[in-house]
Amino acid sequence: MRSVRALVVDDVRARPQVRVVAEPVAPAGGVVVRVVATGLCRSDWHGWAGHDDDIVFPHVPGHELAGVVAEVGAGVRHWKAGDRVTVPFVCGCGRCAWCLAGDAQVCPDQQQPGFTHWGSFAEYVALHAADTNLIAIPETVGFAAAAGLGCRFATAYRGLVGRARLAGGEWVTVVGAGGVGLSAVMIARALGGRVIAVDRNPEALAVAAELGAEHTLLAGSADVPAAVAALTGGGSHVAMDAVGSESTCADAILSLRRRGRHVQVGLLPPIGGHPRVPMARVIGWEIDVLGSHGMAAADYPGMLALIEQGLLRPERLIERTVGLEEAAALLPGFDQATVAGMTMVDPSR
Repeated sequence: MRSVRALVVDDVRARPQVRVVAEPVAPAGGVVVRVVATGLCRSDWHGWAGHDDDIVFPHVPGHELAGVVAEVGAGVRHWKAGDRVTVPFVCGCGRCAWCLAGDAQVCPDQQQPGFTHWGSFAEYVALHAADTNLIAIPETVGFAAAAGLGCRFATAYRGLVGRARLAGGEWVTVVGAGGVGLSAVMIARALGGRVIAVDRNPEALAVAAELGAEHTLLAGSADVPAAVAALTGGGSHVAMDAVGSESTCADAILSLRRRGRHVQVGLLPPIGGHPRVPMARVIGWEIDVLGSHGMAAADYPGMLALIEQGLLRPERLIERTVGLEEAAALLPGFDQATVAGMTMVDPSR
């Protein structure tokens, strides 16, 4: 048995601690992966804060990961020990109609590492339905860059490509320039979109500009919808809320032109039972409101092809790499973090 270090949360909003835990075992049809890199994301904070009913404490968070297959469970056909792999944060069952149609991201029997079971803030993690969910990492893509694809980058990619169907020349307003927002800026620019980035952090906006944002707006210092309307001649064609708050959702929707498309990526915690959304504008202007819940492994080839061609460079989004102890200190305050990019965790540090 290996001695496995992991970041453990004992209860809602409890102080995370790093300690030795039981070694995971590969489930039937699944694998155990030695984690080389895993992302620290706002979704992890939502889980720590008690916003996810699937979590049973004590719990190990972590849902964006890349590593090497260490153990293969019974029935796995396509993977072996030593394979370099990543995985979407939504793991489909591989059997239902949605999985068979390539839509594992909405599988009703889905598993989510770091939510439905212990995740990747550990040296090893167990993953289900490997033949449906695992993705081979190309040799030209590093582990840290691959880990960043699993939630934020893939969610932004599917939100813009699969959901909003962004066309070249269209205006895109991205509200929030954290990991998913900066991913959206890079992806939209690569697709020929004209990007306006909005954030409260000037440093994050500077990074957005480096990644191709044509305009940047400092949240709180301007009327965002009015400013976007002035810059675009009536509003954006596409808007994305990459934060998940009542105000950021409203700014994104209200920045759209008539018949615009809104993509909601940031999780919206309940406010008085439900978050308030400007539905009068949605109805009156016939705004399409689109959810984006990650991306199935079946859809990764198109995104990976753009990465291999050098049109997308997710490694540029990584701002810092920390160990498990520092991740434990960062997690409780991550909703207020002013990070201009992704934070990666190396469990071996």
